[in-house]
Formats: sequence, structure tokens, C-alpha cells
Amino acid sequence: MSNMLKGALHIHSTFSDGELSLGELREVYLAAGCRFACVTDHADWFEGEAGLAEYVARCAAHSDNRFIFIPGLEYPCTDRMHILGYGVTAPTGASDPEAVIGHITRNGGVSVIAHPKNSHFAVIERLSELPQGLEVWNSKYDGRYAPRPETFELLRRLRVRKPNLHAFYGQDLHWRTQYRQLYVQLALTEPSRDTVLSALREGAFSGEKDGVHLPSTGVFPDAMLDEMARTHRRSERLRRLLKSAKRAADRLGLSVPRRVKAHARRVM
Repeated sequence: MSNMLKGALHIHSTFSDGELSLGELREVYLAAGCRFACVTDHADWFEGEAGLAEYVARCAAHSDNRFIFIPGLEYPCTDRMHILGYGVTAPTGASDPEAVIGHITRNGGVSVIAHPKNSHFAVIERLSELPQGLEVWNSKYDGRYAPRPETFELLRRLRVRKPNLHAFYGQDLHWRTQYRQLYVQLALTEPSRDTVLSALREGAFSGEKDGVHLPSTGVFPDAMLDEMARTHRRSERLRRLLKSAKRAADRLGLSVPRRVKAHARRVM
């Protein structure tokens, strides 16, 4: 299919801990040339069905033929593992990862393990029911420059068991000044909840950053993976330096100017 639609995955709004309202997010992504955004506000921020109903209704109110929001939830699990339920807004009392994955599947969504920690890898590999995707690059956790190579190795091992498990690329957007140039491209002519979720489920998408396309298989040439690893190591050194400076300022009781914080978020 020649037509490609640009969008963003793993977005947080003021319905949970995001700094931007749905109206502001719509303008941000329209200006970036996006046609859709999958919002995944934190499930544990909602109290009862009324709050969730308002969330869904506000997403619909800010959607039209130019741009649509697809509301979903980010579910907390044991040991601080998080699972994204793209397209699912049904609550669940479960915290076991397999139960949450099953809940998302039964409700017609797409389950993706978000920003998996290295310490979670063994737990993920022991799951009897694997998700439909793994977030191999989260530009908030991994940084804007390159993902962790270890996550791609995990994906490769999981795909031995489940060949249609896809590589996902998410912004995990929270802050107004956060880096947000990691997008997805879907092989679609027009977006709707069903067509977007179907494309994500089937792997009919790619990540996109600075004109480079990132496949849903997560398979890259060895030379590119090596370069990603080197770039990620360099960016992690910078991130650690900035965090150390912030901790030192806190210990000394120094207030970091907001413009410096904003610049740090853009860099990281």
C-alpha cells in the first residue's frame, strides 16, 4: 500500500500525569503532520467508570476527519512492569502480566510491554502468554538518540516462540518540552480505531525518526545495531551526568531554572 499515515504511540495527557491536555496534544500532533495518536493514560489514575467514560468522550470530542485520538490505558503490573493496552479502556483489578495481556486481548486491544527493564527480561521470557508487541524504543526511557540493543535481543528470542510479536516505538510523552520526534507510519489511507489497531496488530507499520524507517520486525543489519549500541552508550553517559548534576543541586538546595530543565528534557 503506497499511502502511509503518520502518528504517535504511548502518549499521556492531563487525564493522568501528562502536562498537555487533549486539545493541546491535538494541536501539537497536527502541526507535526500526524493523523492519529494512541493515548495511554495510566489506568490507576482513574477512579471508577465515570472517569474512564469522560476520558473516552473527550478523546472522541477532539477527533475528526483530520485527526483522531485512540484512547487506551497503561496498566501497572507486579514489579513495576507496565503493559500498554492500545485501544482498551476497560479497567481490570489484575496485576499479573499474563492476566493483563489476556484482558487486553479479550477487549479487542493490542498489548505491548512498555519500556521493559533489563531486570524484567527473565520474567517476560517465562510468560506463557506473550503480548502482541514489545516497546523496543521508548524515547523517554531510552533517550532520543538510540535504543538499548539488549531489548532487540530480547525481541529476537521472543519471536522464536511468537513470530508475529512486533517491535513498537513509543514516545511515552509526559512533558510539554519533551522530545517527540519518534513516530510511526501505518500503511493506511484513512485512520479509525479499528484500522489503526488492525495495522498495529498485524505489524503493518514502521517506526520513523529523522527520515529513518524502523521495521516492525525489529530486525536491523548488524552494523546498524552496533552503531545504535555505541550511540546509546554515549547518550547514557550524558543522561547520567545531567542526573548527577540535578542530584547535586538538590543536595545544595539550589533551584534549577525551568528553562534549564526544559533544555535537559529536550536533550534527553
